[in-house]
Amino acid sequence: MESKIKEKKHYVHFHGAPFKGKILMVASSPTVSKQTGWPIGFWASELTHPLLVFQEAGYEVELASTDGGTIAMDGYSNPNDDSGYSAHDVITSGYLQKDWFNDFLKTTKKITDVSAEHYDAIFLVGGQAPMYTFKNNADLEQLFVNFYESGKPSASVCHATTILLSAKTSDGELLVKGKTWTGFANLEEDFADQAVGMKIQPYRIEDEAKKLKNTTFKVAEPFASYAIEDGNLITGQQQNSGSAVAKLTIEQLNNK
Repeated sequence: MESKIKEKKHYVHFHGAPFKGKILMVASSPTVSKQTGWPIGFWASELTHPLLVFQEAGYEVELASTDGGTIAMDGYSNPNDDSGYSAHDVITSGYLQKDWFNDFLKTTKKITDVSAEHYDAIFLVGGQAPMYTFKNNADLEQLFVNFYESGKPSASVCHATTILLSAKTSDGELLVKGKTWTGFANLEEDFADQAVGMKIQPYRIEDEAKKLKNTTFKVAEPFASYAIEDGNLITGQQQNSGSAVAKLTIEQLNNK
């Protein structure tokens, strides 16, 4: 049988673009890391880069979060941060200069106030906060599974893929049973830990994924753009994979 798995390496609605539908993006609300004590949130490029892909394709985007209201970027992902870590991120820099985008981040809907029936696809944004707010989050899992079981593109990138360690379908099986998927890799966690001189995450997605039965977790070289499409489940490895995941999502929507 020919494999249906596709791998890729490498609204706010745009004025004048033909409207094609609506996509729900979900980010974590702000929290505090129990490992480092730092305030943490979503990773900027994992929201802005896919957002650009969706808008250019003619899709309206709505933004929800685990608690609703204002969401915050992880500091290192903000191109204006003193660290300079993401100073190269011109896409995020461009969005931050737009008033509507800053309002966009302040007015997110709560995940319990949205329904899969009103959207064509879902995209989960990563960052450090999802490691505390996405895994074993029954409301978010149910929302994601509703999209998935409706046959709609169900996408997740980087640490947001932690939801797949516990999300179960309506038959009680793990959603990733029989699936091939990706997420933040151990080698990338090693790099991050060494960069700050401490263990950043409470657990590692790759370690936990490899404990699961009947699923395949794959990673590419560290920080390369890498996305996997297995049916309507679409996952990306880390912050450089958001656009690839978004493009696979659009391809699925265009083929419906």
